[in-house]
Amino acid sequence: MNLRNHEDDDGKKVWLSQDEVDQLLDAAPDTEKRVAFALGARCGLRSFEVLDVAPQDVVDTEAGHMLRVWHGKGDKFRETPMPSDLATTIRTIGDFRDDSVDVPVIETDHTRTLRRWLESAREQLVNETGDAGWQFLSTHDLRRTWATALANKEVDPLLVLEWGGWDDLETFLDHYKGTYSPAAQRRARDKVDWL
Repeated sequence: MNLRNHEDDDGKKVWLSQDEVDQLLDAAPDTEKRVAFALGARCGLRSFEVLDVAPQDVVDTEAGHMLRVWHGKGDKFRETPMPSDLATTIRTIGDFRDDSVDVPVIETDHTRTLRRWLESAREQLVNETGDAGWQFLSTHDLRRTWATALANKEVDPLLVLEWGGWDDLETFLDHYKGTYSPAAQRRARDKVDWL
């Protein structure tokens, strides 16, 4: 976990490792909360975008499974890649419930509810791991984690901008691109014999 002070308040920006993302998803007490967390951490959705995801938004393209975000920030449309297991889960929810495929899979209209779900999971993780850094995790940090994970995998920055719905590289670099991943830091440390 990487932490950095916020410029404007007392909290911290958080970037999770992929193992920590898995820990967070495992801490979700049910499928709905797990899907909500995954949409942020694995698809880079903003909180309000998470609330709009419906089974019909999962599409297969030549690029693989994509999630259509119809009304992103500024009411802009975009498509972002999604993991196969998350695509399958959302489609399965659509298959087994009585609602139409255009009804969102998250059954709340309030981002405040998403924040409460995350607060509960992070409290559990602080208790389980003893890592106080979890207490700073916000729903926006899931998006931050996603963007930095793509950058650390050397995905073309312009493609990350497109998938994430950012208008310019400067905004992305200033607010989302985080510190080096734990794996990158480990590789660097391994080069120094006294560390």
